[in-house]
Amino acid sequence: MIYVVALIVVVLLALSVVNTRVLREYQRGVLFRLGRLRPLAGPGLVFLIPFVDRMERVDLRTVTMTIPPQEVITRDNVPARVNAVAYFRVTDPARAITEVEAYPVATSQIAQTTLRSVLGRADLDDLLAERDQLNDSLRRIIDEQTEPWGIKVTTVEIKDVEIPEAMQRAMARQAEAERERRAKIINAEGEFQAAQKIYDAAEILSRNPAALQLRYLQTLLELGGEKSTIVFPLPMDLIKPFLGAKGSSTGTAPAPELDLSTVGDALRRLVNGSHGSHGSEVG
Repeated sequence: MIYVVALIVVVLLALSVVNTRVLREYQRGVLFRLGRLRPLAGPGLVFLIPFVDRMERVDLRTVTMTIPPQEVITRDNVPARVNAVAYFRVTDPARAITEVEAYPVATSQIAQTTLRSVLGRADLDDLLAERDQLNDSLRRIIDEQTEPWGIKVTTVEIKDVEIPEAMQRAMARQAEAERERRAKIINAEGEFQAAQKIYDAAEILSRNPAALQLRYLQTLLELGGEKSTIVFPLPMDLIKPFLGAKGSSTGTAPAPELDLSTVGDALRRLVNGSHGSHGSEVG
């Protein structure tokens, strides 16, 4: 009799140990007693009635799910291969177990179909440049579909977009043409601004003839400092006193002809005398 009692005690202890579960802080237990749903268990020690209770562990941490690469055709008929990553977590463990079978697999399938659907309605330029809007749209649609399962999708990010090499070369040529266009526009704008400044300077100098003469003399001074032969235009105002008035139609006698060599020698001596220290020669 003693052996029988001891055997029963040992069996009960073994069953209690076998049917004891330890749930961590981030885990919850969905408990079924004779097939009926019971309140959530955990964290800590959970004792199950042998042959009566069954428990499913549910992790409440955020799960990182890689969405396999999907072949999509954009709205402008460009084939692309896109892969993404999604982050989700369980907010209602009971619904995650009772409403869907294998919620990680179901969430992955929903993410794949949504990825193909959303990106198929976008242009290639939007796929490459407007990823933030596409990511937000993907997250919202997937979250709406998984919400009845007690799943909360927090983030969806497009990782990589692969396009055919021919399309890559075409995009490179387009980018090069765009850079050339911008360079030509910038060059034209620079020339326009330079011409505008020259025009403004000419307007200022034309208001006062003395200013134009001073600018001319300053230019001569700068050129005189260089050891080189200088060729500069001779203003007509300097030789007007040497030119006589030509005969008019009334029959007046014409003025004697001007010896230009004599005027040139006089001007050469004048300029070389003022800049002789620089060793310049005026021709």
